[in-house]
Amino acid sequence: MDYLPLFATLKGRPVLVIGGGDVAARKILLLRRAGAEVRLVARQLCAELSEQVNEQAIVWLAEEFDETQIDPVFLVIAATDDRELNQRVYEAANARQRLVNVVDNQPLCSFIFPSIVDRSPLLVAISSGGTAPVLARLLREKIEALLPTSLGRMAQKASFWRHHIQTRLQTVAERRRFWERVFTGRFASLMVAGNEAAAQQALEDELNQPERKIGEIVLVGAGPGDAGLLTLRGLQVIQQADVVFYDHLVSEGVRELVRRDAEMICVGKRAGTHSVPQHETNRMLVEAAQAGKNVVRLKGGDPFIFGRGGEELQAAAEAGIPFQVVPGVTAAAGATAYAGIPLTHRDFAQSVTFVTGHYKADSTPFDWAQLAQSRQTLAIYMGTMKAAEISQQLIQHGRDSLTPVAVISRGTRADQQVTVGTLQQLESLAKDAPMPALLVVGEVVQLHHQLAWFQHNLQQEGFNSSVVNLV
Repeated sequence: MDYLPLFATLKGRPVLVIGGGDVAARKILLLRRAGAEVRLVARQLCAELSEQVNEQAIVWLAEEFDETQIDPVFLVIAATDDRELNQRVYEAANARQRLVNVVDNQPLCSFIFPSIVDRSPLLVAISSGGTAPVLARLLREKIEALLPTSLGRMAQKASFWRHHIQTRLQTVAERRRFWERVFTGRFASLMVAGNEAAAQQALEDELNQPERKIGEIVLVGAGPGDAGLLTLRGLQVIQQADVVFYDHLVSEGVRELVRRDAEMICVGKRAGTHSVPQHETNRMLVEAAQAGKNVVRLKGGDPFIFGRGGEELQAAAEAGIPFQVVPGVTAAAGATAYAGIPLTHRDFAQSVTFVTGHYKADSTPFDWAQLAQSRQTLAIYMGTMKAAEISQQLIQHGRDSLTPVAVISRGTRADQQVTVGTLQQLESLAKDAPMPALLVVGEVVQLHHQLAWFQHNLQQEGFNSSVVNLV
């Protein structure tokens, strides 16, 4: 270990910075966030530092460096492009046993700045010892994505309750188990969701009724396929799950992001194959939560757009199970974007309608006259089996038979396929289309030829993607 990681208290301590440019300004920003008293030595100041001097936020000590300026300070930073001056600063600081950092010159550093993930009062610092700062930054970005911004507020709340917990729970083991339950349970989930009042109540309930173990159901939209479209909040939730109930539409890439030791249960539905009845799925979700587990219901696309998520949460509400919803990128938005088909465009469509081609037998029939209006885009989910009826009804109710249409199969995935043609050809286009598939009807489809960026990328990378044009 070349460096000992330390967290230093700088509040009210004098720190000397030599240099007045943008690099110095970036270092001073960190120092001020830590509460340091910044003293600046520089011949000229950038606009940002000039403003801070005028506001008396920092002290412009001198224009020229003098070794005696180091005597009263806690640490020293040299941020100049003058090698001789940087060497002088380093030697003077070392002679006085002061920590010194010469920016971008690792041999002249007795301390280095790590990449920081700031969830104050929680901090995560990552360092490569100056050998690979870009790698450290990339690791910081990954950790940033995994750590909720609410962690700081969570730590502050825990600090407020710490003394009270010590008086109620006598042993270290009891307190440790309590905080483990709190930080992995409903309290943490509610803090992440921003509901601090309910989180406070959950913490009190955990303290007053530790034997009452009721979990939570979180409905998470997994997006249309590409794991990169999973939301940051969705990633955080599936990393904390005890059990995940998922659909067939949830891609393998998304499932790979689930916490490794979580139980994975498939409850998906596919036409023509055995599937778990909806009432059975509802029962399994409720029972898992009643057993005190953190339950995630992972659904393709967005759970509230043709995903029956509302029905599942109704069952949770009736059973008194707390729940949350994490929206996802719905297939109509994701698949069309990857196919280069804008859902709206000033020249072609002023509105878009999401329609399901798979509906309950006793439901109200479509208003075909409304759907057939021109200059609107129809995004039809689960419509391949009824493509002939959809085409016939739209044409019969006034939509031009030459209206452009597209069938997007396995949208946003490496094996995405896009077939384009006209409304009168919709049945043949949809026949044998790989599932899942989205039907798009409207003049915006003609922009696919110009905007199909993802298809182009796949072909450049050698994937077996395809575009079929029947126009």
